[in-house]
Amino acid sequence: MADYPITVGIEYPERLSRLTTFFRCFMVIPQSIVLSFVGIAATVVVFIAWWAILFTGRYPRWAFDFTAGYLRWTVRATGYSYYLTDKYPPFSMS
Repeated sequence: MADYPITVGIEYPERLSRLTTFFRCFMVIPQSIVLSFVGIAATVVVFIAWWAILFTGRYPRWAFDFTAGYLRWTVRATGYSYYLTDKYPPFSMS
C-alpha cells in the first residue's frame, strides 16, 4: 500500500454510552446545520483557490488552512454521527 499524505485513525470503542447513542440523531443536528454553511464557504474558497493555483502555481495558505480545517471538522462530526466515538465534536476547525 502506498503512503498517502492524509490518514484517518479510528480506534475500536469497547463500550459506548447508551444515553448519547439514544440522543445522537438529535445531538448531531447543530453540527450538521453549522457544517452546511461552512461547507458553502469551503466550496467558494476552493473555487478561489483553484484560480489562484491556476495562475500562480501555489495554493494560498489561508485557503489551504480553511479547507483542511473544514475537512477535519467534517470527519469528526461524521465519525460521531456514525457511532464511531462518544466524544462530541467541537465546533472548531482546529
